[in-house]
Amino acid sequence: MSMLLIRGKFRVEGGAKPDGDTLPFIPDDVADWKLVPGDRRIVPKADGRASIRLEGIDALETHYGEKPPHIEHQPRGLAHEAADELLKFLGFDTVLRADDETVATTPDVVPGWILTRGADAFGRCVAFVGKGTPPVYSGYWTDVDEDLLKRTANHHLLLLGLAYPTFYSGLPVYLREFLTDASEKARASAKGVWAVDKTLDGVKIAGMTSLTDDKTGAVILPKLFRRLKDYLDFMGADSSLSCFRAFLAGASDDEYRLLPDSGKLHRGLQDIVEVTADNTVKMTRPAREIVFKEK
Repeated sequence: MSMLLIRGKFRVEGGAKPDGDTLPFIPDDVADWKLVPGDRRIVPKADGRASIRLEGIDALETHYGEKPPHIEHQPRGLAHEAADELLKFLGFDTVLRADDETVATTPDVVPGWILTRGADAFGRCVAFVGKGTPPVYSGYWTDVDEDLLKRTANHHLLLLGLAYPTFYSGLPVYLREFLTDASEKARASAKGVWAVDKTLDGVKIAGMTSLTDDKTGAVILPKLFRRLKDYLDFMGADSSLSCFRAFLAGASDDEYRLLPDSGKLHRGLQDIVEVTADNTVKMTRPAREIVFKEK
């Protein structure tokens, strides 16, 4: 598969809150944003920066929600480890994180590049990200193979177990399988999230602290965490999950196919989520077997 390469720099000062799968990027030529394919256009800020959403991965949430007091996070040890590893991989020597998740780094800026095939529904450029000198000139399309993928932070974070594999239908099978292999190596060695993951084992929910407490909160697939957080916000003081699957069916726009068959298009995570009488929730299929439909 060919992707558009854009050369530029990563810069996270100025109130940025990068996490393990999202950070700002500024092209050397801001006009390169106009080359990004797809119907959704990227609208950069005045300094040329736009948000990059890393392709093929999903890291633990450091801040999810609209505004306080409804912003929540997953256990911050692993969430911050993923965010800091992403920045250090790209060349930032020092990462200082404030209580509000804003970050200061040394140096202020590092050179790098992205490989993209378009933007997501939120206007973020979905991309593989690399450091230093790019393999081709900026603004050119280049074939993405396994060797090139190994040079990206996306692959690096999966190999360390600091992110879950999360795939969309536009990503070719051979790239998806290569990323899955990296993630499976980390899982087999119980690295990162895989040492404590409860997505398939299940977690008993007694309010948001069951998912957010830095010491006792359960580590689960971020997409499931986001859906649970939205549901518990909707329910208010009632933390019963008796209506959670119905909520997923009625309020979620998740569409996906399941591997290895991948024939049926499912609408809503209720098809792969179970809730028991004691308020325990779990997914019945691992992330590597889910391919979400492009929006």
